[in-house]
Amino acid sequence: MSSQPISRRARPAKAPLSRDAVVRTGLRILDRDGLDALTMRRVAKELDTGPASLYVYVANRDDLMAAMLDAALAQVPLPSDAASERSWQERLRTLAADAIEAMSRHEGLAAVALGAIPTGDHALLVLDRMLALLKQGGLDDVTAAWAVDLLYLHIAAAAAEQSVHNAQATGEESVVAAADRRFTSLPADRYPMVTSLREALLSPGDRDAWGLNVLINGLLHTPAG
Repeated sequence: MSSQPISRRARPAKAPLSRDAVVRTGLRILDRDGLDALTMRRVAKELDTGPASLYVYVANRDDLMAAMLDAALAQVPLPSDAASERSWQERLRTLAADAIEAMSRHEGLAAVALGAIPTGDHALLVLDRMLALLKQGGLDDVTAAWAVDLLYLHIAAAAAEQSVHNAQATGEESVVAAADRRFTSLPADRYPMVTSLREALLSPGDRDAWGLNVLINGLLHTPAG
């Protein structure tokens, strides 16, 4: 067997770096190895480059996470402007549910949306379609604008919660089971309502859909300003 060194020229050429390549690599690491593994150094290693090279395309890890979130939102089907037999409320609920599902697929990404103003291309497309649907419902401009902020906050929170459930290891006690164990151990004289309503508090059901209905119905009867 030859022990001669391999010329650098004989090695396969590296794929050119780009923001998209950095984002795709970040998502791959996140989905394969989890949130703790997602570091700039790890992304650079996967791309066979140095960490300093990444800062041409992303400012820091937070910027990378925001770009990854926007890439995830690219998977959300956007409602058409064409006439539809479905009501604007139904289409808004579907859009919000799809956004929750897209955000929750990747551990930790939904938390990026909490407290942030969406500025990514795909996040803005989701907000733009939400605004269009809210305007179809007859909301004035300010109420529609504030409503989008409230809906996006609900979407991000619901997705963050779902992401935690998705990331739980097999055999690990679920969040609901842990809460049930804690509630069961509470003294009823100190926590009378929590203990008496324990089953209702932890009851199964599509709470995300119910929450969206509460928000949409409330928006129709609560103008801003």
